[in-house]
Amino acid sequence: MPRTTAVTGSASGIGAALVKSLEARGDRVITVDRVDAMVVADLATPEGRAEAVAAVTERCGGVLDGLVTCAGTSVPSPLMVEVNYFGTVELAAGLQPALAAAEAGRVAVVGSISGTQPNDAELVDLCLAGRTTDATARAALLVEQGTPTLIYPSTKSALARWARTTCVSPGWADAGVPLNVVAPGVVLTPMSAGLMDDPKMRAVMDAAVPMPLNGYAPPEAPAELLAWLVSEANSHVTGQVVYVDGGAEATLRPADHY
Repeated sequence: MPRTTAVTGSASGIGAALVKSLEARGDRVITVDRVDAMVVADLATPEGRAEAVAAVTERCGGVLDGLVTCAGTSVPSPLMVEVNYFGTVELAAGLQPALAAAEAGRVAVVGSISGTQPNDAELVDLCLAGRTTDATARAALLVEQGTPTLIYPSTKSALARWARTTCVSPGWADAGVPLNVVAPGVVLTPMSAGLMDDPKMRAVMDAAVPMPLNGYAPPEAPAELLAWLVSEANSHVTGQVVYVDGGAEATLRPADHY
């Protein structure tokens, strides 16, 4: 039977590639984005996130087979905290009942290789504690202090840690709902286009995220893995951070990390 899957950030990049993949295999997709979507919502606000949960729940009739959160921003500001972190965890929490009501509910969220890089421990802890106002204030302070580049990896590190603990908490694994993170390296999307056009930034990215296997990834690369993780075929993979990074994580972190 066709599965019903909600995809945030569906209008472009990885999200758009994933929608095509899911629809090609016969899934019904509930698209969520700020524009050009079935559910138009601003995930940068608590109200927008609540509206998205309500609208998706209504469209799926309270039974949701899959959720994939691709929405995100690369602008170094408090917006990253709202969209990249809370835009995922609040949607997942709000839609958990609908996912648990399905015979094979599945969740996959988009993290990043940057989650392995230096971050701001205080911001990570504030995110994990669910202290939205304090977390955004901390991000604003990092901007003021001239360290805005710590915000993105902090949100992605927090997201991975949230998934690792949430996946085995009540209502998830015991309800048969896997929860995983796909962490891309550099992906050729509209969000990264500006960086690609700057030779200096390309050099910085190549040093920070070396990708010896096939170089920069097209959005279809992480999208295909996301599609499998939210399929019925995934019966036992949960709590994992899977790097779709052309070998960057293996290059940057020693083998004895494991």
